[in-house]
Amino acid sequence: MTSSGTAGSGALADVIVVGGGLVGSAVAYGLAREGARVTVLDEDDGGLRASRGNFGLVWIQGKGYGLSPYARWSRSSATRWPQLAEALLQESGVDVALKQPGGFHFCFTDEELAERARRLATLRAELGDYPYQMLDAAEVRARIPQIGSAVIGASYSPMDGHVNPLKLLRALHTSMQASGVRLVSAERAQRIEPQGHSFVVHGKRGTYRAAKVVLAAGLGNRTLAPFVGLKAPVAPNRGQVLVSERVAPFLHYPTLNVRQTDEGSVQFGDSMEEVGFDDFTTTPVLADIARRGVRAFPMLKHVRLVRMWAALRVYSPDGFPIYDQSEAHPGAFVVTCHSGVTLAAAHALRVSPWIMGAPLPDELPTFSARRFEHAAQLTPAH
Repeated sequence: MTSSGTAGSGALADVIVVGGGLVGSAVAYGLAREGARVTVLDEDDGGLRASRGNFGLVWIQGKGYGLSPYARWSRSSATRWPQLAEALLQESGVDVALKQPGGFHFCFTDEELAERARRLATLRAELGDYPYQMLDAAEVRARIPQIGSAVIGASYSPMDGHVNPLKLLRALHTSMQASGVRLVSAERAQRIEPQGHSFVVHGKRGTYRAAKVVLAAGLGNRTLAPFVGLKAPVAPNRGQVLVSERVAPFLHYPTLNVRQTDEGSVQFGDSMEEVGFDDFTTTPVLADIARRGVRAFPMLKHVRLVRMWAALRVYSPDGFPIYDQSEAHPGAFVVTCHSGVTLAAAHALRVSPWIMGAPLPDELPTFSARRFEHAAQLTPAH
């Protein structure tokens, strides 16, 4: 995708959004819906973009184990996704291929199945309305006939779905610009200066001024947040993905490791590696991904693989999002997460109104970075 923009002239906008990936674009789109004048600063293609490497899932089941407000927050987004998809179709002409038929998490051992049942039961006990089913092998095969014999059971939840993430980013960019958002491409924010009741963002190409600033720059938030009295202790987590040639439709549900896209190709993924800022692919990990996919679907053993890539997720110390407004510099916000697709509807339809002055959504206080101030070392929640 290519977008155009010019260097800053110092003109005052209502909001500058730093970051033009899925998170920043969803926020900017929502801000424009609220009537704000918005400028988005987006890095060039050399940036470490999580948006180009995600799996496209709108996924709820299992999320929030250990922090149930995250389950509520994620589900609030999933329930708003049809509204977002329809609005984007009307405004951009792009069908993001949203489907929400429910999703499967496959288990290969009795231990995995028991642990899966325990986790989902815990979430149901905490949340109440939390639909899912635990299925044995025969029940899985009745719904997905192509499943392999190595799968001994699965969890299924009607809450889950998927989209085409590249079409989503295109639709957000098209719609937000049609609403008057100014998208400045190939611009990297280097410094932010609070000035009275506004903020000046100094980029490598120009200077930009607005009454409010939203940091949605993914891994870049870590260095930008302190300029405005915020904290974003995020770190990279690498994920690798394989994509096959197009095959006849066989998988009508998203799964955690394998999904068939709206165009017929098959995606394999779900690797998680702590390797710093290295976003290169590696043969051993890709081989493991392929083996796991074929274990679930032996029919894919001879399918041709046509693309592979790696991208860096944006992880906080506990794996959950960070949403904050600066106490020292009101009007400066940070929005960061590793589920930009799932949470796109919440960012557009709930976070953006908050930034423009609406009440803080009930779930968000849980996700302040202040939770890390007295925490010991935390293990990311996957």
